[in-house]
Amino acid sequence: MKGQTRFGVKGKLAPHYIGPYEIIEKINPVTYQVALTPVMENMHNVFYISMLRDYLRDPLHVIKLTHVLLKDDFTYEERLIQIVNRRIKRLRNKEILLVKVDWQNHRETYAMWATEEDMMKRYPDLFPLDLAFFPNEGIYV
Repeated sequence: MKGQTRFGVKGKLAPHYIGPYEIIEKINPVTYQVALTPVMENMHNVFYISMLRDYLRDPLHVIKLTHVLLKDDFTYEERLIQIVNRRIKRLRNKEILLVKVDWQNHRETYAMWATEEDMMKRYPDLFPLDLAFFPNEGIYV
């Protein structure tokens, strides 16, 4: 339909379908209640079956379960596995040493940048004492 806004986009390039969304309840044989995102909270969440599409299974959408040891208060300790990379963040009048660390209780792809100073305080065993850094050259020896 010309001049109509669908999902925040106006015109012929607007998406006809969005999703996937979880079906909460089958109300009757032809209507379903769908769990929508908070952005779409003002939209009615019951849809006729002709407005829904089948979900095509994708093996990349499967989330692998990982076992995490929880304490009595349902918290866990995050441990650093290894340091993946190092770099220097240069500001106007200061240089910050950063390390990219890989964490234990996350998937393989979860690594984040943190300051080397903080990581040295929390995990001194991962930083050898004979490691010297020369910021002007940007190298470790």
